[in-house]
Amino acid sequence: MRRFDWRLGLSRETWAWASYDFANSVFATTIIAGFFPVFLDQYWRGDLSHGQAFALLAWVNAGVAIVIALCVPVLGAIADCGNHRKRFLAGFLALGVAASALLALPDKGNLDAALILFGLGSLGFLAGNVFYDALLPHVAPRPHFDRASTLGYALGYLGGGILFAINVTMVQKPEWFGLVDAGAAVKASFVTVAVWWGLFALVLFAGVHEGGGAAGLRRAVGQGLLQFRRIVLRLRTLPLLLGFLVVYWLYIDGVNSVFKLAVGFGLAVGLPSSGLIVALLVTQFVAFPAALAYGWIGERVGPRAAISAGLLVYIFVVVYAAFITRIWQFFLLAVLVGLVQGGVQALSRSLYARLIPREESAAFFGFFGLMGKFAAVFGPLIVAGVQTWTGSPRLAVAAIGVLFVIGLAGLWMLPLGRAAMNAKAGSGA
Repeated sequence: MRRFDWRLGLSRETWAWASYDFANSVFATTIIAGFFPVFLDQYWRGDLSHGQAFALLAWVNAGVAIVIALCVPVLGAIADCGNHRKRFLAGFLALGVAASALLALPDKGNLDAALILFGLGSLGFLAGNVFYDALLPHVAPRPHFDRASTLGYALGYLGGGILFAINVTMVQKPEWFGLVDAGAAVKASFVTVAVWWGLFALVLFAGVHEGGGAAGLRRAVGQGLLQFRRIVLRLRTLPLLLGFLVVYWLYIDGVNSVFKLAVGFGLAVGLPSSGLIVALLVTQFVAFPAALAYGWIGERVGPRAAISAGLLVYIFVVVYAAFITRIWQFFLLAVLVGLVQGGVQALSRSLYARLIPREESAAFFGFFGLMGKFAAVFGPLIVAGVQTWTGSPRLAVAAIGVLFVIGLAGLWMLPLGRAAMNAKAGSGA
């Protein structure tokens, strides 16, 4: 009988890299998708309506994404030239951890302070992910990109789900933890995110080695700026890579918007906050095995086909969301999103990793992050604009569907060839 390979044929260094998803996903789950929208609506909102709070959250997400989009590609080029990917990751990690802990401080009605800290935490989380992603080509061989990438997302859902389950219990039974009420439990949950994120991130820094000598930071800045200019010019000569970035921008826009605004949408249409939080928890634990399964599927049918299946599910989700009136319907959508969310993100990352040169991974992943962050701008702007114009959160969510439709069509128009169909494809760049 063949012995089960719990490491999935991946090295210890790959597992150490993937553990960062286990560490930082708690920010995405407990803060971005879970408690911050609820606390914003019920504690910090003040005199704003539910719809106004929903729109404001979308505007803040868009603003953070604009800041990241303007600086990350240049920082990525600098990180490549000096082998400073881990150093930049550490800096943004520190920012995110500090902001998460400080979210426990703003008092009721102190909306400005809460939004500023949320923005800084999101900046640390999203910008740090660019340098984390850029380490993928350095920790796994090309045939294992799909498996390694989906492992990261799977561990992320596991870690996010475990802490979120603890946090939900804290809110529902604050006396078990020596807390005075649910509000104190939410604030304590923000602190647990900071501790969990910072503690488990140490595994990556101890177990992952970039290789090569690290240049001085001043020299790396000069070389990085030159490399950034060179890569911008190179992108004009790489139509396949540029085309994929544009298509990715379109469909990941919708993925980001659904994740970030789901709870805010549920509150805006009158669903109970307790049910929304439990539904989000269900998503996490569905997504853990689903992401691992997506890696297996991607290796057999190719990442393009697997991504496309996920986008079809998303189209159904946003259209059906416009008609829901019961919490069980929200649960159904939560399960469907959990089945495909991690797979679409992970296989997009691994497909892109096949198309870029390994030695310039941070710079090219900077542009990958740039598309993702511009997507994080455009999606919330669509939602905020439609919500503001029509006053209907249902129409605002349904409007996201056009991004999935155009992105799906564009993905099949690209001549991706073996890169899209074969895990062992060579670089397309």
